[in-house]
Amino acid sequence: MKTLRLPTIIRMAHRQTGNEWEQDLKNLFSLKHSLDLLAVIVAIAALLGVLQSFIIGKHFVIPTMVLVLAVFIGNLARSSLRGERWAKHVLFWIFFIATCHAFFALFWAVTPRQILGGSFLFVYGAMFVVVGFLTWQYAKKNEILK
Repeated sequence: MKTLRLPTIIRMAHRQTGNEWEQDLKNLFSLKHSLDLLAVIVAIAALLGVLQSFIIGKHFVIPTMVLVLAVFIGNLARSSLRGERWAKHVLFWIFFIATCHAFFALFWAVTPRQILGGSFLFVYGAMFVVVGFLTWQYAKKNEILK
């Protein structure tokens, strides 16, 4: 698979019509790429957390480990968006484990239940349903389990 350099992508972007851009966005925001985009969101949130800790909190050791997480998840998402099967498999298993975590937390989590109070079931229940659905559809659309 040939990787494209940024100037090539910019030149291609100028050649695309409005309909082609719209089709690319529809393809990107589909169930086939749902966990890829979720991983991008996690990586961006981790980077923002690192910046907040460095700049406002003046902490340097722990945010460095969060930076490792951001770089790892970001590169995993980038590889998956490029269509690399190994990255899709790794993302599937990460989010499958997160779904299992949310399911078991519904019954046995103590600290999140104390922190969230009455909204605990709504937050963790919604996380379980949404992430579980996206993981199932991602595996189905990308033929992960075949």
